[in-house]
Amino acid sequence: MKRTLIRDAEVVFPSGCFVTNVLIIGGKIAAIDAPPTVDADEKIDGKGLLLFPGLIDDQVHFREPGLTHKEDLFTASTACAAGGVTTYLEMPNTIPAAINENEIRAKYQLAAKKSAVNYGFYIGATTQNIVDLKSISNVPGIKIFIGSSTGDLLVDDQEALERIFAETTLPICAHCEDESTVQTNRKQFGNRQNVSTHSMIRDVKAAVIATTRAVDLAMRHKHRFHVLHVSTADEIPIFADSRPFVTAEACPHHLFFDTRDYDRLGTKIQMNPSIKPAEHPPALWQALLDGKIQVIATDHAPHTLEEKSASYPASPSGLPAVENYFALLLDSAQRKGFSYSQLASWCADAPARIWGLVGKGRIAVGYDADLVLVDPQRTRTIKDEEQFTKCKWSPWAGVTLTGWPVQTFVKGESVFKLPVDHSFGEITNVKASSAVLCDHALGGYWATTDGVGPNTLDIV
Repeated sequence: MKRTLIRDAEVVFPSGCFVTNVLIIGGKIAAIDAPPTVDADEKIDGKGLLLFPGLIDDQVHFREPGLTHKEDLFTASTACAAGGVTTYLEMPNTIPAAINENEIRAKYQLAAKKSAVNYGFYIGATTQNIVDLKSISNVPGIKIFIGSSTGDLLVDDQEALERIFAETTLPICAHCEDESTVQTNRKQFGNRQNVSTHSMIRDVKAAVIATTRAVDLAMRHKHRFHVLHVSTADEIPIFADSRPFVTAEACPHHLFFDTRDYDRLGTKIQMNPSIKPAEHPPALWQALLDGKIQVIATDHAPHTLEEKSASYPASPSGLPAVENYFALLLDSAQRKGFSYSQLASWCADAPARIWGLVGKGRIAVGYDADLVLVDPQRTRTIKDEEQFTKCKWSPWAGVTLTGWPVQTFVKGESVFKLPVDHSFGEITNVKASSAVLCDHALGGYWATTDGVGPNTLDIV
């Protein structure tokens, strides 16, 4: 088995950062604080670098099958590798939708051939597939669209929602925007052609009503539930005291943009849920710092620039983010003063525990060697032409950031490296990835009180 030693890196642990040596054997972390002279096939100098656990993006839309002119599992997963993401969990609104065993397995088979990083796929809920939701195995969870969606994935009927929360056992996540509120707002504002109208149609009220409804279902049925892409300050009190059953996440577009940014970015930042007014992003940041929101995920949902350039409301909602959000957060850590351990918790440890991903999310003996070396002093400017995502654009193009992932490892194999002598990185390996193992019996994010995730129960 291959033996790799990463020497003298500042390793990011839940309790803080410490300079040490990490030994990898056969794709697993075999030792922390290994002697620098230990026998190894490869020795990597980590001096001056940070060593993070590989990021886990638990909300992406990678468009395959059905919409591969926008993105596919290869281009998206190489974008993951470039951005320090070693595991993604992909949503079910592909064509056809992943709403049964056959469609789920077809996606896993595609990823096994094409994905550069580890993968998992949610099953989508409909009003008619309760039998499939109860019988499916080894998926991270169930996705419900409590708000507009494609095909038959909208589940707005209360009876159907009650059955899903009462009769299934997998963790549930949901897109929370109240459909009736959205439709009422559309009748009032729908004749306006400016993209800023999008935030009036998909307003704060629509998010609050749907999140309240979903959290109520979770609490009454004692069912583990994850609120996706929280976009408003008003939602935070709804789930802040809903432990042990409810967790939540924020996304970069809701953390870094507000409605004032429509003037310069237009439909590029048209999203569902919509970008909100300026008072909301600071509240989301504070909720992360306070532990009321536990996860940062991207909701990576690319469209071509031609599609996004259509006049509103013909323009689609969604933007690419998976390869830039780690750098955005690394830069923000230095400017906002949150710790690297907090960043690792939001983007690796917490999603691993919420979705029961065995051996993922932190740097510890016995865990998978999904790792990212980061240069905290590297400064680069985001450029559309250097994006690995198939759509080849970013809403953050032109932004200069300090702190970048420079090498990504999946199960101990290097899959991406950012050379010192030029700014554009290269994919080095696409054969190390595998499907995640989900063990929901581990108990979820709140299963322990000492901050040690239930993953440790699986380490021999």
